[in-house]
Amino acid sequence: MFEITVETSFSSAHQLRGYSGGCENLHGHNWRVMVTASSVGLDSLGMIVDFRQLKNKVEEVVLKLDHKFINEIPPFDTLNPTAENISKYIYGLVSDSLDVEGVSVVSVKVWESEKAAATYYE
Repeated sequence: MFEITVETSFSSAHQLRGYSGGCENLHGHNWRVMVTASSVGLDSLGMIVDFRQLKNKVEEVVLKLDHKFINEIPPFDTLNPTAENISKYIYGLVSDSLDVEGVSVVSVKVWESEKAAATYYE
């Protein structure tokens, strides 16, 4: 099994509904996102997929969140925009758009700060 990982970041604001504490108030983060994809084999060039191709797919998804109030973006208009839910959202959209035979997204890790991250994988 082979894996590759790409990383990017975005800035946005959110507030956690039903949370008792400071995060219930509107606040922002400089989010960091790491996406890992895997394959049992390599293509004719010896790659799972070009890093650039995976990174472009991740960037397309992240642009939907960048410099936005996440609570206004479906599904976060009803779903709490926690780091856990954001990682699952990114996982789903990148998985759906990465159309490379034999390649699948393994995990998405989203940091809301330097020392706090959530990971989603299936």
